[in-house]
Amino acid sequence: MIDLLRSRRSIRKFTEKAVEADIVDQLMEAVLRSPSSRGFNPWEFVVVDASQTIQRLSKAKAHGATFLAKAPLAVAICADPAKSDVWVEDAAIAAIILHLAATDLGLGSCWIQLRKREYDAGRTASEYAAEVLGLPAGLTVPVIMAIGYPAQSSPPHPRESLQMDKVSFNRYGTKR
Repeated sequence: MIDLLRSRRSIRKFTEKAVEADIVDQLMEAVLRSPSSRGFNPWEFVVVDASQTIQRLSKAKAHGATFLAKAPLAVAICADPAKSDVWVEDAAIAAIILHLAATDLGLGSCWIQLRKREYDAGRTASEYAAEVLGLPAGLTVPVIMAIGYPAQSSPPHPRESLQMDKVSFNRYGTKR
């Protein structure tokens, strides 16, 4: 696991190669195994490989989503706030599980935050994405994950760059 975490990077440039169905199945198995508070599982997932839909989703917010347009695969992590008071946390856990599973399977991925972002003056980014995806009332889209075979590589972050000063032991401010 530590090697996976060391190699993980957010990837925003992808090849045109489609992600194979068996790989998508493995990604979905991984995300469906995500931990959830009290086992409520307030999440649902929409796998998108239709380029026109991906193009529309890439316009969900003014900044930080345009790279999605060139991804061969998007996974919308949806959640039902009525099912759990910690739906945000459960959706975030699912997103990181998906991100790590993609890395483990040789794919690149990048998180696109929609929650608390605007599409335009009248709609949130989540509302826009829910409309594009045809979600039923009550479901929201806090995150979309762009996934594909990486067309870029970034070296791992060196251990020396980790913010070890943010770690305390037994009591805040106590260092080793």
